[in-house]
Amino acid sequence: MSARLFRAREPAIVGLMSIVGALCGCAVGPNYSPPPPDVPSAWRGTAAPQAPLSVVSQQDVEETDWWKSFGDPELTSLIDRALKANMTVQEAVLRIEEARGQRRVIAAAAWPSLDANASYAETRISEKTATTSLLSALGGSGASSRGGAPGGVSSALPGLQNPFSQYQYGLTGSWEIDLFGRVRRQVEAADANTAAAVEDSRAVQVSLMAEVAAAYIDLRSAQEQHAVSEEAAATARRLVQVATDARRAEIGDDFDVANARAALETAEAGPPPLEVEITADESQLALLLAERPGALDSELETAATIPPLPPAVPIGLPSALARRRPDIREAEAQLHAAVAQQGVAVADLYPRVSLTAALGLEAVTPTGLGAWAARYFSAGPGLDLPVFDAGARRATVHIADVRAKEAAVAYAQTVLAALHEVEDAVMAYEKDQMRRGSLNAAVTQDRTALSLARVRYQVGSVGLADVLHAETELETARASLASSTAATAQDLVTLYKSLGGGWENASSGEGRLSPAAPYHE
Repeated sequence: MSARLFRAREPAIVGLMSIVGALCGCAVGPNYSPPPPDVPSAWRGTAAPQAPLSVVSQQDVEETDWWKSFGDPELTSLIDRALKANMTVQEAVLRIEEARGQRRVIAAAAWPSLDANASYAETRISEKTATTSLLSALGGSGASSRGGAPGGVSSALPGLQNPFSQYQYGLTGSWEIDLFGRVRRQVEAADANTAAAVEDSRAVQVSLMAEVAAAYIDLRSAQEQHAVSEEAAATARRLVQVATDARRAEIGDDFDVANARAALETAEAGPPPLEVEITADESQLALLLAERPGALDSELETAATIPPLPPAVPIGLPSALARRRPDIREAEAQLHAAVAQQGVAVADLYPRVSLTAALGLEAVTPTGLGAWAARYFSAGPGLDLPVFDAGARRATVHIADVRAKEAAVAYAQTVLAALHEVEDAVMAYEKDQMRRGSLNAAVTQDRTALSLARVRYQVGSVGLADVLHAETELETARASLASSTAATAQDLVTLYKSLGGGWENASSGEGRLSPAAPYHE
């Protein structure tokens, strides 16, 4: 286009570009607005009158690395290593990369596309069609090139050989002008889907940390109960020896020996199931850390106490739950994506305007491509206007509306389920602490009873059966106390998991970053 021609058409071009720019500034469909979570102002049941040893308070959460509150370096090490090596976490991170790649694919539609092409073809035109017959009649008779029969297309169109070769190379470009925001809504939905993938990764990390902590606590509980069971078996062996010696000295009888041996058999039946549980816990931890079976046995085989409870557990207010729990944040991102898809469906009801252009060189010989006359080009706008589709596009809009409503219900359900999980976890933690206190007192009383029974047995005021009974009661109480201690620690892990924290400082990296995830940041 010459400069003079451009100046003549400049007002019209500028006006058209202004109109297109104004239209491109709008996007049809509803705009997303974050829903306010329906949560109570405070939790129920915290700070009970019978204050447990570890008090749950509604103070703000300051320490996000909740596993460090147990004060167990081995637990901290296991969780840190699991976050780096666990394969489920790696899969979740790869899903984030997949969502980001999908977003780039969708966003590319907003830009013009340009393709280069080249081709060669050997073509012969049929001389028996109506068109070629007419051309032959107009052209008269003559000899066709390349040994063809007289007359035909070649004689009708001088200079055209039949068959003929054609060489071509050029560029083609196209651009769909996003007048009604269809592509922008797709990009918005892709951003929300990416955010949902990020939150899913964080939810996986929260679950992983809780699984590692639960398996570790169960391991230490099984080791402690195994030690109690071994002590019980050792005590039972001594009592068998005492009963046997007493019978030989004609102080006791076969009844006492039989009772002592029965108690020994019962005691020796205790360790094997606990050894199976220990092996299973070590194997579970190895799996969570992506290690081969037995890789952690030497590290964990030395028994240790169950991690102690922190003196206080701040859980914050319910209003902060939606900012911490990744599953709530994920549900909100999915709601955002569903609302954006409503805009995509509505935009399909409107016309689509596109610009296309092509230019290049075309000739029947390779040398002819260098001639100025071999050039070709085409350019112009195109309009795609929906006229009739039997209601398909309207039905698509309705489906998008329904899916957005489903996502809104799913979000509300996720928030409600989270509230129930926290309330139930708080109640279990407080009540199990009370039970643990009672069992601890029972162990103290059973130790006293056993000591008195042994003294009375030595002076002959009670029989060996009374000592065996007192011994059994003590070992049962000790095993119950170890189980209760582990259950209370597991309750705390469940409470921390229900609060959704820990991903903020996760070692895998995605926990610290918030790409394309603006929700509640």
